[in-house]
Amino acid sequence: MKNILSYSIALISAIAITAFTFSTTGYEPGSEAADFKLKNTDGKMVAMADYKDAKGFIVIFTCNHCPYAMKYETRINALDSMYKAKGYPVIAINPNDTINYPDDSYSEMVKRAKDKHFTYPYLIDVTQQTAKAYGAIKTPHAYILQKEKGKLIVKYIGAIDDNYDDASKVTQKYVESAMSEILSNKEISVKTTKAIGCGIKWYK
Repeated sequence: MKNILSYSIALISAIAITAFTFSTTGYEPGSEAADFKLKNTDGKMVAMADYKDAKGFIVIFTCNHCPYAMKYETRINALDSMYKAKGYPVIAINPNDTINYPDDSYSEMVKRAKDKHFTYPYLIDVTQQTAKAYGAIKTPHAYILQKEKGKLIVKYIGAIDDNYDDASKVTQKYVESAMSEILSNKEISVKTTKAIGCGIKWYK
């Protein structure tokens, strides 16, 4: 009985540690980001390695149905327009559970990308492993990566700006400010902010 009790306590402790580890995993500024290979709305597989001339990337976890994500679609297009030619294209990734949230299904992604004239790849993270590796928890959740000696180094994590509801009332453009400093070869002054949006819908 004593052995069974000890085993049970050890098992519960292990589960608790695992849960804690999962909740605190993900990248931080300075982390090396792993590449991914995910399906785009044009049917092609996309990896960051495909962008031979890129200096880095603006990776944004987003989706179709979240009202926060929808508010940012035009602004994400604008980011791609501003920085793609400078070597930092936008790559958007939808990590949501598509079974319980069919509005985020691949077929709906294809429609939305076309209807909203997305200028950037919009990829589906079917296994959710990419979102978990990054530590993304919201839609939208932005990451700026920079190539350094063949590695992709995380430079910024968090919100796109400080007003999801009204672009005309934004006072802090976090991604743009970070990109301006990167392009000026300066140290990023604000490396993390709190991402504001819907929680990512994880498969049960």
